[in-house]
Amino acid sequence: MIPHKVLILHLISIFIAFGVTNANSKITKSRMHNVNMAHVAEPTEESFAAGIKLGSLKGSIKFESLNKSQVVLSGNFTILSENNTFEMGFFKTNDETKWYLGIWFASIPTRTYVWVANRERPIKKPSLSTVEITEDGKLVLKEDSRTIVWETNNLEKASDVKLSEQGNLVLVSGEGVLVWQSFDFPTDTWLPGMNLTATKWLTSWKSTNDPSPGRYSLRLQTQTYGEIVLFYNGTYPYWSTGNWTENEKIFVGVPEMTVPYIYNFHFIKPFTPMASFGYSEVPLETGMAPPLTRFIVDFNGQIKQFTWIQQAQSWNMFWSQPENLCSTYGLCGNLGFCNSKSLNPCKCLPGFSPLDGDSWDAGDFTGGCHRESNEVCSKNDGFEEVGMVGYDGARVVSVTGTRSECEKNCLGNCSCIGLYHNERTNLCKSLYRSLLNLRNLTSDGTIEDKLYVRVKGGVNTQKKQIQGKLLVIEMICGFVVILSVGIGTFLIFRRRRIRKKKKDEEDVFPIMNLKVFSYKELNAATKGFSEKLGHGGFGTVFLGELSDSSLVAVKRLERPGGGEKEFRAEVCTIGNIQHVNLVRLRGFCSENSHRLLVYEYMSKGPLSAYLRRDSQNLSWDVRVRIAVGTARGITYLHEECRNCIIHCDIKPENILLDEDFSAKVSDFGLAKLLGRDFSRVLATMRGTWGYVAPEWISGLAITTKADVYSYGMTLLELIGGRRNVEAPPSARGEDGGGTEEKWFFPPWAARKIVEGNIAAVIDERLCGTYNATEAERVGLIAIWCIQDDESMRPSMGMVVKMLEGVVEVTMPSPPKLLQALVSGESFHGVGVDSGNGTSRDGGFSSGYNPQHSIYSRESQASVEVCFSTSMEADFPKLH
Repeated sequence: MIPHKVLILHLISIFIAFGVTNANSKITKSRMHNVNMAHVAEPTEESFAAGIKLGSLKGSIKFESLNKSQVVLSGNFTILSENNTFEMGFFKTNDETKWYLGIWFASIPTRTYVWVANRERPIKKPSLSTVEITEDGKLVLKEDSRTIVWETNNLEKASDVKLSEQGNLVLVSGEGVLVWQSFDFPTDTWLPGMNLTATKWLTSWKSTNDPSPGRYSLRLQTQTYGEIVLFYNGTYPYWSTGNWTENEKIFVGVPEMTVPYIYNFHFIKPFTPMASFGYSEVPLETGMAPPLTRFIVDFNGQIKQFTWIQQAQSWNMFWSQPENLCSTYGLCGNLGFCNSKSLNPCKCLPGFSPLDGDSWDAGDFTGGCHRESNEVCSKNDGFEEVGMVGYDGARVVSVTGTRSECEKNCLGNCSCIGLYHNERTNLCKSLYRSLLNLRNLTSDGTIEDKLYVRVKGGVNTQKKQIQGKLLVIEMICGFVVILSVGIGTFLIFRRRRIRKKKKDEEDVFPIMNLKVFSYKELNAATKGFSEKLGHGGFGTVFLGELSDSSLVAVKRLERPGGGEKEFRAEVCTIGNIQHVNLVRLRGFCSENSHRLLVYEYMSKGPLSAYLRRDSQNLSWDVRVRIAVGTARGITYLHEECRNCIIHCDIKPENILLDEDFSAKVSDFGLAKLLGRDFSRVLATMRGTWGYVAPEWISGLAITTKADVYSYGMTLLELIGGRRNVEAPPSARGEDGGGTEEKWFFPPWAARKIVEGNIAAVIDERLCGTYNATEAERVGLIAIWCIQDDESMRPSMGMVVKMLEGVVEVTMPSPPKLLQALVSGESFHGVGVDSGNGTSRDGGFSSGYNPQHSIYSRESQASVEVCFSTSMEADFPKLH
């Protein structure tokens, strides 16, 4: 009997082992084919909640009996969602020893991560790591066979694992009930279908290359449960959406939510501990799927909203807050000074250096600065003047007595890091602990206190060091004089070679009057690039004076792109574009890695400088001349160039005025010159989408009509003498003060113009000194330009004729998008009417047919790809 039983047990063990081996073989085979078994159908629920019964999950990885752990993925294998929108696997940033389990967009070429499991515990070797479902039904990440790095916290046993088309990793029980989801544990990214609650919030990456939790988070305010707030270290709020309004379904501090977009926002049970805020995408009227989109809390503390533009193959940032980067709490850390206008916003004060140089280079400045001497304090310490700056975080102790007594008091305590002194009142304050959010307050005339930081040696020692250096320099200069004769001979031969090279360049690139400058010439003309005029998406602009005493604007490009020969060829193309209403390119420099463009100098600056209530008032005749000149310049780009050029960024900042207030369009063709990598330029778009055509926001193909829309918005600003978003008329008193509640101007202006009340829109600074008939015509033209359907907008050539009075302008239909803002109605997107395309109300007289005259299908085919979008003002007003 005993041998017989042993034989039976032996046969059973062989059968079980064969079954398990066969199952593992199937799973391994699935992963070798990109884990096809893990492709899962889209769930019927918009978002999951624990305990929801999902029923059968087609295509998910399912384990009927979990007698031991089952491997889900390992090594370089990945799991894809059903339609290949998202992918899960192991990834690294720039450190070969730090690997993470994460989810990213799989359907786009730009690797963009949306979720990370083991943020705080990276693994070293993914080849030895596995993701498994354990016997108790939890999903775990193992660095080796014994070490668990990360695991889910579900109490109920899971048998299915699934990566949904929403980017949500879910675990489901054998009965089809959701027991865990990654949407309940977000990282830095907020996707459609994900909700923010009192227990679910976003936390930024530490830096561009470090996904570990950073210092910034986006959370539901747990005091009122009615607003979303950005926090520093979870304790210091520095930006808020304002309270939710049930009637308007928006946050009071986010007026951009009034603009109909691709989102539906929902706030469930606001102002209660059960509050939950989220959003979903709205299907496009064209039947196309909405574009990929996401919100993130960036490592620099800003919340940003991105949409994937398929045509440009890049992420387009439409909105970010806070707008001023220096408003981010603790951005530059202890003793770090913030300047939002600089490419690198943070720098250390004199006598200090970054505490963590690697993190500083990666964009994480929150570690702050420390003394370069690495000493806490020294008997030789002194004080370095910083100036009139604001700060947070320090403990302040007032000191009575003179300035010298205050310094002596601070030097007697190693914890004292500096002092604040008022020369007029002779009042002094000692500062302890740390100095955060250092920012310039020079423009505030009420501030008289100056900050002095404690440094080794102090200002007197530094003066002695400078004097010693000057003595050494004088000795060196004497030696240089002796060598000058020999060097002079060398320079003569070198100059001859340069002249020959210039002649060859001019022979190869004959461009009208376009001059090839050397880098040395432009460095001298700009006095070492010392006087900055402005900064835009493609580079910084400096004031320069050429040898003939003419002033120029020199743009130093920050992303050259392409080789020297290709760069010169593209510059030649732009240089040949000449028009009285386009800013003229006078020359360029292409020397080694230097790429610079030299433009004519526009003394009156950009139009945007005249659209403030406290700025110089432009007469009505000047405004009309600016409107016509701008339209003619855009018309030349659209209709008269050999290849049609779409500007894509028409706005007051890019309309420059010369000495006679003649308008000239700037920044055309720059992105084409620098290549297709223009995501950095797109990232400069922020605030409202005041100039962006609806088809651009919807991800549709862009034509010249996008420029027409932007021109119409600019025209409204020009005649109204105000920006698109500002305080409403009712909020301003006679002196311009009052409540500064944000207000979107175009919907109100469009309604008034259509109602025939153009006087309400016209800039009140004109005091009625304008041609009423002409003003009505310009207002109607602006409304025609901002029609939702691009086929209903006139071409820029037609706009010029309408402005000149050649074509009669009839009453347009109010744009649905803007009308929805006023009436509160929903807006379902843009599209072209069926039939002959002329079923819209209104039109142009003289037999004008929008289908044939406004929108030329033949001309569309010759339109170049639109590269340049939303650049910052490069030529600010100068005095």
